[in-house]
Amino acid sequence: MSDGLPDSLIPYDDIVQEALRAVVGRVLGSVAANGGLPGDHHFYVTFKTQAPGVDIPKRLMERFPDEMTIVMQNKYWDLVVDDERFSVGLSFNQIPSKLIIPYSAITGFHDPAVNFELRFQAQDGPDGPGPHDEAENDGPTHVPVEDGSNVVAVDFKRKK
Repeated sequence: MSDGLPDSLIPYDDIVQEALRAVVGRVLGSVAANGGLPGDHHFYVTFKTQAPGVDIPKRLMERFPDEMTIVMQNKYWDLVVDDERFSVGLSFNQIPSKLIIPYSAITGFHDPAVNFELRFQAQDGPDGPGPHDEAENDGPTHVPVEDGSNVVAVDFKRKK
C-alpha cells in the first residue's frame, strides 16, 4: 500500500472488463441479426487461442499457440452470437474453418472504419500478452492508427 489507499474488496477491474467484453457481443449480435456488416465497418478480433472454451482448427492452434487476430470483413459466414461466445466461419489460406471464441478469451477488438478500439487485460500475466503474428485469413493487413481517437483502454493493475 504505497499510496495509502486500501485494496478494494470489490473486483471493479473484473466487472469493467466483463462489461466491455459484452460490448463486443452486442456489436457482433447486431451484425448477425442484420445479416452483415453495415457500410465500411469491419473488425479485428484478437483472442487467446489457449483460453478455456476456444475451439479452432488444430492447424491454427499450432500456428498461433498463444494469441491470434482474425479479420471479419468480406469473407466470413455463419456468424452465431450468444451471451458467452460467438462462432464464425473464416477462410485461412483458402481453407474454410469454423472458430468458436468466448468473449472471455478476447484481448482486443478494433473497427478501423471508425477507429474504435477496445483492449482487455490479458488473463495470462501482469505484463499482458506477448507479441503475435496476425492471422492470414484473407484480409488486409491492419495498420494501427496512433492518434488514439475513440480508443477505450482499460488497464487496471492489481496491487500485490
